Amino acid sequence: MDALKKFTGEHPQITSWIVLAIGMVIILVWSAREVGFTPGQWTALVITTILLAGACVWIIGWEDEDDEAEVEQPQAEAKESQS
Repeated sequence: MDALKKFTGEHPQITSWIVLAIGMVIILVWSAREVGFTPGQWTALVITTILLAGACVWIIGWEDEDDEAEVEQPQAEAKESQS
């Protein structure tokens, strides 16, 4: 359990990707269970859904990077003014 906590703390985007992908695949399977897709079509849909979840997490991560840059910039300016 400690290893899982350590991994999620060190890799929050990968963890978010895994959780979101699992949820999205469950929704996909539940929604399309009676459509009659072939195994190849299911495979393509699941892979595409996992990649889409990764893209969503990556795009959401852009805002985190902007927030970090805004925090780091005033700190750097404060250090320069103290010198």
